[in-house]
Amino acid sequence: MNDERGTMNQEPPRDLRERTKQYALRIIRPYASLPKTATAQTIGKQLLRSGTSVGAHYREADRGKSTADFISKIEGGLQELDESAYWMELLIEADIVSAAKLGHLLQETSELIATFVASIKTAKGEK
Repeated sequence: MNDERGTMNQEPPRDLRERTKQYALRIIRPYASLPKTATAQTIGKQLLRSGTSVGAHYREADRGKSTADFISKIEGGLQELDESAYWMELLIEADIVSAAKLGHLLQETSELIATFVASIKTAKGEK
């Protein structure tokens, strides 16, 4: 069965390198279809910037020189995920994009946030 992106429904990739790259692609697609109003484009560009940088932060963390460096980069990615959720919420609440169109992407954002938080806690040795 096809989902809202026109692709076959499947579990998101488990490898975070690929998963965060796919997340960026899922951010790009709705941006391209936003109305050309100043409001939609301004919020959309903010979402595009934050959503596409998550994978870059993860790649940097994956190559971290130390645990502290890893944590710092993952925390940067976490901030970008939280910001992405904020911009999506604004697009929905301003009636620019329907909740149905961004629902799966918001869900993936929440799941990635949980994954990044767990990675930070593990790296810090927390339970």
